[in-house]
Amino acid sequence: MAVKEQWTYITENQPKIALNHFVSTEHLSTSTVEALIKRTLQIKNMPQSEYPQVKGSWVSNLFLEPSTRTHLSFQVAERHLGMEVLEFDPSTSSLKKGETMSDTVLTLQALGVETVVIRSGEEKYYEALINNKDLNVSVVNGGDGSGQHPSQSLLDVTTIYEEFGYFKGLKIAISGDLSHSRVAHSNAELLWRLGAELYFCGPEAWYEESYDKYGTFVELDDVLEELDVLMLLRVQHERHDDPNAELLKETYHYRHGLTEDRERRMADQAIIMHPAPVNRDVEIADSLVTCERSRIYRQMQNGMFARMAILEAIQNGRGLKENVYALSEKY
Repeated sequence: MAVKEQWTYITENQPKIALNHFVSTEHLSTSTVEALIKRTLQIKNMPQSEYPQVKGSWVSNLFLEPSTRTHLSFQVAERHLGMEVLEFDPSTSSLKKGETMSDTVLTLQALGVETVVIRSGEEKYYEALINNKDLNVSVVNGGDGSGQHPSQSLLDVTTIYEEFGYFKGLKIAISGDLSHSRVAHSNAELLWRLGAELYFCGPEAWYEESYDKYGTFVELDDVLEELDVLMLLRVQHERHDDPNAELLKETYHYRHGLTEDRERRMADQAIIMHPAPVNRDVEIADSLVTCERSRIYRQMQNGMFARMAILEAIQNGRGLKENVYALSEKY
């Protein structure tokens, strides 16, 4: 059952979160993350007529990889905040002619854009933009290859906090395509820092030693009954060079997926999460996607509010107003 709490709206006399960029969970202090979680839930519990407004600020969304949830929720968040959105279609842009990302963003800056939300297949693409002295644009990372997905991570930890009211000691398993998942990379570091007890599950060939710092690699069946949260990951067929038996639908589902039998073994309080899109009957049985313990669609809903909180913090950072709650440690 979700935790019920009264959220106080931030007023002009209260401190505000301010960020220059939002590119990686690793660049955010724990206090900033906690403030963003609470701000997300404050906005969620506001009447729409009282949503914060950043009117007059221009933003452009540059999605160079396919996206439904992230792209559209950023668009809705921007409109709720009253931002001006400059449409950008990569397929008809000069990127197709070989223009660099830096030159594309420089063009957008010349047209008055202050914030860019970018998804790219290139890991850490944002470093070149942030270190470019000719650019004064705030960068929000909508996903970089198999690197990071910080806005997904914020909505995920918000969903967990909304459900339980705390992180310390929660037993959370991240299960699936670990080596290719930017969601797993962001969530592992952040959930570990917030005090959760982490397990990693899935095909051993898809496990990376970098996760050893944050938790333990186990068979899902060995910890299933103990879990508070089972976070499933999409099998990313497009990032695998060679097909293998683990990618076969029936094989994966039987060996590593959440079957109906496995779901019945989960603890009463346990919830199911998935960043989506979902491969039904691969990571999770079709019948369980919207079952009582599934929070998959709540994650999508919280994504819009989390991205409103991120964009508001970016605008606060650009204004460098006197009331600043927390700044990104690196950027």
